Amino acid sequence: MRKVKLHNPFKARIIDEKLLREHLALERTKLANERTLLSYIRASIYLLISGLALLQIKDYQGISLMWVGYLSLFLCILFIVVGFSRYVALERKLNGLLREQPEDNNKA
Repeated sequence: MRKVKLHNPFKARIIDEKLLREHLALERTKLANERTLLSYIRASIYLLISGLALLQIKDYQGISLMWVGYLSLFLCILFIVVGFSRYVALERKLNGLLREQPEDNNKA
């Protein structure tokens, strides 16, 4: 059974060739998880900017937009909380899958 050394700047790791495909799939999933977190952060920043802009508008043709601004700020905080909680939950699951499992030498 061939071993393949994966180059990681933080931790070198040797893995079996047949497990390489599974390892790379998990790495792609981790990168997708990070991209999703960045999307949540980007959406939260957009909501923050729009909420602050709406709060600066006092009256727009007799309509008060303050409640829309506060709603946008609330959604901004909600997006950050949901994004980080989903990121942490999936990261914990992936770390559990990436842990080394003891090899069974009895298998032929």
